[in-house]
Amino acid sequence: MFAPLPLQEGYDNAGLQIGLTDAEVTGVLLCLDVTEAVIDEAVASGCNLIVSHHPLIFSPLKRITGRSYVERCVMKALRNGVAVYSSHTNMDSANGGVNHRIAEILGLENVRTLVPKEDMLLKLSVYVPLAYADSVRKALFDAGCGNIGNYGSCSFNVEGTGTFEAGEGCSPFCGNIGELHKENEVRIETIMPAYIKEKAIAALVAAHPYEEPAYDIFPLKNSWEGAGLGVVGDLPAECDEREFLLQVKQMFNVGSLRHTSLLGGKVKRVALCGGAGASFAAAAMAAGAQAYITGEARYHELFDYDGRMLVAVIGHYESEQFTVDIFEDIIQKACPRLKVIKSGVNTNPVNYL
Repeated sequence: MFAPLPLQEGYDNAGLQIGLTDAEVTGVLLCLDVTEAVIDEAVASGCNLIVSHHPLIFSPLKRITGRSYVERCVMKALRNGVAVYSSHTNMDSANGGVNHRIAEILGLENVRTLVPKEDMLLKLSVYVPLAYADSVRKALFDAGCGNIGNYGSCSFNVEGTGTFEAGEGCSPFCGNIGELHKENEVRIETIMPAYIKEKAIAALVAAHPYEEPAYDIFPLKNSWEGAGLGVVGDLPAECDEREFLLQVKQMFNVGSLRHTSLLGGKVKRVALCGGAGASFAAAAMAAGAQAYITGEARYHELFDYDGRMLVAVIGHYESEQFTVDIFEDIIQKACPRLKVIKSGVNTNPVNYL
């Protein structure tokens, strides 16, 4: 699963905004923002599903009277049978998501997460008969367990002796009812993101030979590099600061690039976070970045880094414009025969004179 909903921030409202999950999809329109013009475009092109980056319904609606553009969009989508699904901060945090695509466009190497997710990891410990250890491990790995950084199939295993006494009504895999049984077992420990917990347990139970497998799940305080906001990486070669800014301006078609003072040095390590990511500039500096790129930053936020790190503010829309390409890749790979269209509507509310 790419960019699962549990990766979204607590303030977010990603997921299905409007529509029914059992409706047959006739076509998908991809966009950054849902506007009335985008819904009109979906209807005209025969698409009954819109996939957006920014949620249409971000704050709870107390009434739908058409007074705001959000209310009008909801009314128009319902009237025309158009569903809306949004993938927002979960897509920002996903490995291979929005920030990774920006890094790819910039040509960054050695890319890693800038602000890893916290409180997202669990440790699973299970006791398995020796002969079944390999099959249970494989089932857990296939379910998504055992990934640490760029390493997969990670586990720790220790052998020991398990004991149990089967009671009346049991159907024990080994041993006899009413007798204490000893079995040579392996304790398998592995790691998993919390959102696959149910899937992992189901895989464990299906692969385990015992009628009632014994397992434990522990919460971990480790940071999870597999997901998080922002990324940091290195340019293939050092670049003059001004030349770097000019390249960014061209690559992202920026109408007006704002930046802090030039420091007179070279840019090699670059950190970035699409959208409103000014709050992660401190993490960028701690990661040794000479330059930090984001979509939004307030006037006083820039004071903190002026003269210390080059901060480039390229615009919220400009920083996330390539998100629709990620949507297209995911959907066409999963459903190659489905009609998928990238919106031709420029929804950027900011214009440059």
